Amino acid sequence: MQAAAAPVVTPPLRRFLVLAVVLYGVWFLGYEQWLALDGRLDAALSANITAASARALRLFGFEASVASADPYMLLLNRQEVVHVGNPCNGLVLYALFTGFVLAFPGPVRRKLWFIPLGILAIYLLNIIRVGGLALNHLYYHESVDFNHHYTFTFVVYGCIFLLWMIWARRLASPPPVVASSAAYA
Repeated sequence: MQAAAAPVVTPPLRRFLVLAVVLYGVWFLGYEQWLALDGRLDAALSANITAASARALRLFGFEASVASADPYMLLLNRQEVVHVGNPCNGLVLYALFTGFVLAFPGPVRRKLWFIPLGILAIYLLNIIRVGGLALNHLYYHESVDFNHHYTFTFVVYGCIFLLWMIWARRLASPPPVVASSAAYA
């Protein structure tokens, strides 16, 4: 009787897994052990998402503002509707998206434009999410908890997955080499 063979890990998969572990280590040491404890990055991003969501809602004609005593509290019609906490400011989503694209093989030049574009898309999606939750709170308060924990989580992670698929299927591989009709000497 032969022992079962160990699963074979291909070099590209091994590279991806090693880079993912290294990037997680960098995230853990850089964020969890330093930036999160300091709190200023999370505070600034949470306040920014709150203010941007209020501006977006005002753009669509809603009476939206940020509470003067709490820069993370979004008001609609002078009612407190959404508090943007650190777990909901999008920072972890930016890091998750960036880590995947960095770990996945692909041309560096494409990563240099795709990562900022993806982060911008996630940022805008988060503004829409917070604005949507604010409207949900104002018009149908009973479903806010469900929509916050399930609906919007599904939508946000679905969009991030879509960005990853665009990267993996369309942008990660180098562009095809076009054969020239010129004669080679």
